[in-house]
Amino acid sequence: MLDLLAVIDSLRRWRMEQMTAAITAVIAGVLFYCTTKPVQGHFDYTFRVADALLRGHAGLPTKPPSWLNEFVLVHGRYCSVFPLGAVLANIPAAIAFKLGLIRAWPARGLAAAIAAGCTFFFYRLTCVREDITAPRRVLLAVFPVFATWTWCNLGFAGAWQIALGFAVLGQAGALYHTLVRRNALLAGIWFTVAVGNRTELVLTLPAFFFLLAKYPPTLPKFVKGEQLRTFALFFTFPAALLLSTAMYNWARFGSIVDFGYAHIPGVLNEPWYQHGIFSLNAIRWNAYEMLFRGLNDLPTFPYLKPYGFGCSIFLASPFLFLLFREGGQRRCMYWIIIGVLTFTLWAHGNPGGWQFSYRYGVILLPWMFLIIAENGPTGLSAVEMSLFVVATAINAIATYEFLWTSMIRV
Repeated sequence: MLDLLAVIDSLRRWRMEQMTAAITAVIAGVLFYCTTKPVQGHFDYTFRVADALLRGHAGLPTKPPSWLNEFVLVHGRYCSVFPLGAVLANIPAAIAFKLGLIRAWPARGLAAAIAAGCTFFFYRLTCVREDITAPRRVLLAVFPVFATWTWCNLGFAGAWQIALGFAVLGQAGALYHTLVRRNALLAGIWFTVAVGNRTELVLTLPAFFFLLAKYPPTLPKFVKGEQLRTFALFFTFPAALLLSTAMYNWARFGSIVDFGYAHIPGVLNEPWYQHGIFSLNAIRWNAYEMLFRGLNDLPTFPYLKPYGFGCSIFLASPFLFLLFREGGQRRCMYWIIIGVLTFTLWAHGNPGGWQFSYRYGVILLPWMFLIIAENGPTGLSAVEMSLFVVATAINAIATYEFLWTSMIRV
């Protein structure tokens, strides 16, 4: 009888957590939609290719508009250099377009939906610790979207930013179904979403295998056969995407490993690619843009004005200083993942182009989130609340200046 009551109580608490997470996510999505403007929503590369895929083509049969200059002409068709996963993520929108339900790429709504989805999964990820209070769960859930550069950059709603948003959403979903509500197949599906939109996230695969084998610690130890089954379930969809991507690359560029970025007209002549798309020479510049570039100050409201091509992630989000608190049983592993991904990002010749702070750095946020969630107190602290308010204010100012004014120019 006591066991039955415990199960009922556990189910009741789970439903309450789900409901609170859903409500928080909906509020976050609506707030994101109302506070952003898709100033780059016309860069709909992935949506156009998704529509072409539904017609059975890997590229566009006619020349795209002039502003879509990253299409590559191959064998009479204009092909995108975005990975297949970023295109597949837009298939539902392309289907809605074919059915006449929408008239164009719903960039703003898609960005808001990603923000809501991220908030939902981050709220549920706070359950890696059962002792966290509800107010701190809410604060942690909304910080990756509104207290970091995600707010402004995802709000641009171009194909590049939407792909990064899907990469964050996919990682958050995969981590939730790995660490909190274990489901290897669903974790693999969300991991596929992440890797499909940002290929470098395949480097996190060993970490997911390790976490699937070891956590949550309340589960009994896996026998060897059960481990293999779990890994197989997790890897089913990523393997399918890997094979499909190889076929997609072959159809576009005649090579299974050629994603086409170097084929963009004139891209290799740009100064930041003088040593190639990836080079160790790029690390110093990327490190400066990500960690050390400052903000401009203004004599009048809103008093701060970001540089249009980057600034320190710690200035953009002082909340991230909480990364350096002690505590957290898996922090070493999380830091290793952050280090590996950061090195990969820094080796890319271009630090991100037109952006607030370091837009590529959003893919680090799920792992940063876990560090902060695990190393903090059970309830809200004055330090956390103060840093959150400051970080949110900075990102609100950046979102206003980039998306709603012409204060920041090239």
